[in-house]
Amino acid sequence: MKTLALDIDLVPRAALADIPDEAVEHGEVFTRKWVVEMILDLVGYRPDQDLALLRLVEPACGSGAFLGVIAQRVSTSCRKHGRDITAALDAVRAFDLLPRNVAASRALVEHVLTAEGWAIDDAFRVAQTWVRRADYLLERPAGAPGVDVVVGNPPYIRLEDLPEERMSLYRALWPTMVGRADIYVGFFEAALRSLRAGGRLGFICADRWMRNQYGRELRKLVGDEFALDACIAMHDVDAFEEQVAAYPAVTVLRRGVQESAVVADTTSRFGETPAQDLLSWITRGEDRPLRRETFEAARMPHWFSGDDLWPTGSPARLAVLEDLAERFTVMGQTPGVRVGIGVATGADKVFITRDPDLVEADRLLRMSMVRDTTSGRLEWSGHYLVNPWDDNGQLVDLERYPKLRAYFTRNAAMLRGRYVARKNPGKWYKTIDKVETGLRQQPKLLFPDMKLSSHPVLDEGDFYPHHNLYFITSDVWDLEVLGGLLLSKVAEAFVDAYAVKMRGKTLRFQAQYLRRIPLPAPAAITPPQRERLITAFRNRDAEAATSAALDVYGLTEWPD
Repeated sequence: MKTLALDIDLVPRAALADIPDEAVEHGEVFTRKWVVEMILDLVGYRPDQDLALLRLVEPACGSGAFLGVIAQRVSTSCRKHGRDITAALDAVRAFDLLPRNVAASRALVEHVLTAEGWAIDDAFRVAQTWVRRADYLLERPAGAPGVDVVVGNPPYIRLEDLPEERMSLYRALWPTMVGRADIYVGFFEAALRSLRAGGRLGFICADRWMRNQYGRELRKLVGDEFALDACIAMHDVDAFEEQVAAYPAVTVLRRGVQESAVVADTTSRFGETPAQDLLSWITRGEDRPLRRETFEAARMPHWFSGDDLWPTGSPARLAVLEDLAERFTVMGQTPGVRVGIGVATGADKVFITRDPDLVEADRLLRMSMVRDTTSGRLEWSGHYLVNPWDDNGQLVDLERYPKLRAYFTRNAAMLRGRYVARKNPGKWYKTIDKVETGLRQQPKLLFPDMKLSSHPVLDEGDFYPHHNLYFITSDVWDLEVLGGLLLSKVAEAFVDAYAVKMRGKTLRFQAQYLRRIPLPAPAAITPPQRERLITAFRNRDAEAATSAALDVYGLTEWPD
């Protein structure tokens, strides 16, 4: 089986069935009926259509949350169009790996159809035909794509949690599954590639792929060959039978040319009745934004292309963010501005100390920690980095530093046990990252990795940052002016739009998101604007910073 990833087409189907199924029993989250109804309506799978002539696929049916509603709609459609239910034998295909799920889904379909008045034998035949025990990601259909609709709630399983053989097969078949991807990325790709021209996919799934690195190839595939019709963020909605922190969105994609896209953001009170309100607005094709207590919706004239990150937020805010990104240069492309992250040691218990006499004085660097930034001003907690690097980026000779050598020797078991040391046994006392010469002395703005709101803190050039701190340096900006801009809700909104959300709506102020913030040219900021930004930054006044930033960016107000 070692060559499976290379010779996938040569592997007999029977051999694929022998791959163990451990690690696939988790990741099941069952969708509420009203959410299923909404998704089927969004993809146009309604009983007034002759559904027996369409081909619908559900990649991971679980216990039948989608199939029960699908069976009802197919039944109604068959009666409306004068067909027997057996005319729909090929209308639906549902897959699941677990025998108990296959049995439950078949039983549910049979129950729904008999309750609808169809003969028991016919209902049994349809249920047995529709639902199959198989791995959807290994079911590669022959010939041209011919699926009209793919719907469902794909499983959430990290690729590294799968058996090695299965992971290799998945990666070979579905190249969008890059990095530490979740298995649902493969479900998106497989479903999209199965669609005929005009065919639609409707998934409720975690939206992390829209805003992180492992989703980049999937975003590129969508941008190159497909269109986004709708994206409805449902992070706080009770959409599942169990409480899960999945940060879901309903996403509708189509094989075809990108046109306008519906974007909606919901509150925790979004449910069946608001969903019908939203669907009515979408169906009417209105361009005017819709705002309710439970959701906001708007039609964007286009959607994002390539593998770039997709933003999220209220439609009004997305429109403003798009305008700013077009009128200004983002921080990641601004000359003279650098965004980075502090040092990762791989063994903080060894490399970070509060003992100023632990090793030779020139082997200690004063270090800034997240806790030092809490007040908004850098208040040093007395931590030092035990620095094994010289100014040329080479590991120091321990023979020249007897105290350092003795200290590392006492902790050799921990240091040698790290992956970075096992990979380079001769450099067993290195930190994961090199210590960058001169960074400590550079003035910089520090951002704690996780925070509820934007929290830039000025280090005037006294400390080396820990890896839980991101930093910004610049030789063209007054860092207090820049700090005022970054303290504002305008700057925070870009992080909020692109960052993967944590529990409690905590934001991740990572480099990839900070680089998305657009910056004006420093020379374009007037002296009064500069003074307002500096004062707001020094006073930690986010409201004043936002007011000044709106003036700088040429905005009259900031949308909620």
